[in-house]
Amino acid sequence: MTAVGPDPRVVERLRCPVCGEGLTIAADTGQALRCPRRHSFDIARQGYVNLLTGRAPHLGDSTEMVAARAQFLAAGHYDTISTALAEAAARPLGADAGTQAYPLVVDAGAGTGRHLAAVLAAVPAAVGLALDIAKPAVRRAARAHPRGSAALADTWQRLPLADASVALLLNVFAPRNGPEFRRVLDPAGRLLVVTPTAEHLTELVDALGLLRVDPAKADRVAASLGDHFVEESTAVHRQALTLSHSEVATLVGMGPSAWHADPAGLADRIGALGEPVRVRMAVRLGVYRPR
Repeated sequence: MTAVGPDPRVVERLRCPVCGEGLTIAADTGQALRCPRRHSFDIARQGYVNLLTGRAPHLGDSTEMVAARAQFLAAGHYDTISTALAEAAARPLGADAGTQAYPLVVDAGAGTGRHLAAVLAAVPAAVGLALDIAKPAVRRAARAHPRGSAALADTWQRLPLADASVALLLNVFAPRNGPEFRRVLDPAGRLLVVTPTAEHLTELVDALGLLRVDPAKADRVAASLGDHFVEESTAVHRQALTLSHSEVATLVGMGPSAWHADPAGLADRIGALGEPVRVRMAVRLGVYRPR
């Protein structure tokens, strides 16, 4: 797919991260978004718009991590997550968010945009926006779906979106900004949060010495969202994975353990595993509505 820039239907929901005014595509060049106060934000040749102000406090996933994630997801190993999100998305967008001609789906911490693309494929009326702080991620996300746009943004900060402008907000293995999620979400909208359970990839965690899921993960999620959202439902989704040694290395390389693992030692431990490697993916999908 060729990325030409953010969809005008998405741009009309964006807000300047400096002053909060609306943004429009620059009429003279078409290569930037500008607000009435002349703050300007470049549209990269890959199609995403840079809505960061100043130097980012952290860079997010590296080029290698994003490439590993793209490869692993393209093989279908986490399709269970995409399917669960797409099925959950059909409900709020079908009836609850009918006030918007083009319901907006935002993925906060979108990575490559694969999960957002699955939701957009399931909801033909919607347009999408992938937000991520990693340039390698938004470069890919801008091309993930014809109705999808992408922006470089820090989701820990104020989101570059109008109040109540989002019909559906996705948050998959990413930081949760409860106050901002509530501000930008339509009162009739929904927030879909995917987090790993304690059994997620335990076979690899034990064998390779990877980072473990925090036992208090569910409590931390509840604490970050509880003042702003009510949980409507929660369900655990599992998928049995059968992986080669190369795919195991790719899986480790796309996640947080990539920052901590010694490459040589990790390769030796992976090589000692029986092949194929059988491992369980287990995640929790929580569906929330605004308070």
